Amino acid sequence: METNELHRGRLIDHIQLVVRDLEASQSFYEAVFGVLGVPMGGAGDGYFWADELFVSTAGSEAAQGQLTGRHHLAFQAKDRATVDAFHQAALAHGGKDNGAPGERPYHPGYYAAFVLDPDGNNIEAVYHGEAKRSAPSVKVTF
Repeated sequence: METNELHRGRLIDHIQLVVRDLEASQSFYEAVFGVLGVPMGGAGDGYFWADELFVSTAGSEAAQGQLTGRHHLAFQAKDRATVDAFHQAALAHGGKDNGAPGERPYHPGYYAAFVLDPDGNNIEAVYHGEAKRSAPSVKVTF
């Protein structure tokens, strides 16, 4: 029997979205990340990034000329007010409502808002409430 320890904290190394209109996407993500307290990492000809999200045009080398499909990305919010502000900022910067801020039935305290970004990706801000804020260390046995 083999025992592996999984590191909990940052599951995703990075995600790339390939978009039709980089300027519209950059305006949208700068606004919602500003509300969420996530600084923009940088930008260049045909791309920008923040934290582990890399957004580029189809003309970028990494995109290989193809737009990405529709995705659901959920970003953590520090409280309910931040979820509300995320929703407002998203709508003011090209997002479309896909679920107003409110409690969801996923677990007690799950408070979220959903918007579609300029490319139709389902973007969520979620606050899990006090009961779900800490994640335990996990050991997996195979």
